[in-house]
Amino acid sequence: MDDLARLVATEDIRRVMARYVYSADHHRWDDLAALFLPDAPFIASTVDGLVQARMTGRDDIAGQLKARNHPDSVLVHHLFSSEIDFESEDSATGVWAMEDVVTRPAGEPAGIHGYGHYRVRFTRLEGRWFIAELRITRLRLDWIY
Repeated sequence: MDDLARLVATEDIRRVMARYVYSADHHRWDDLAALFLPDAPFIASTVDGLVQARMTGRDDIAGQLKARNHPDSVLVHHLFSSEIDFESEDSATGVWAMEDVVTRPAGEPAGIHGYGHYRVRFTRLEGRWFIAELRITRLRLDWIY
């Protein structure tokens, strides 16, 4: 992969992750799920490494995220300091530092403020990058009351 191709692919991958957080923040679960390969796993872990959520495939991802997030909840996701490595022209891995805030309209707890990393594998099919696997690892998770 030459330097120009690497730069273009890097930007394309960053845009996939930007669409991911935009879709999450706007409760566009089907749009978010469409960024994944049809059978891709999505795994979120707690600070101590236990699996908090496991989803597989677009329908499961969209369905679980919709069920977990009240329509009136406010979601805010931030991505920082991406690091993308290419295994081939059509395969890459990336790590993003992340922060997320979720506030709910009612209930206990009222929300979360989390910090951690997105660890993502990407595959390019027919010129378009997709998430082949996404893992959220947490460094800190504060409950909002």
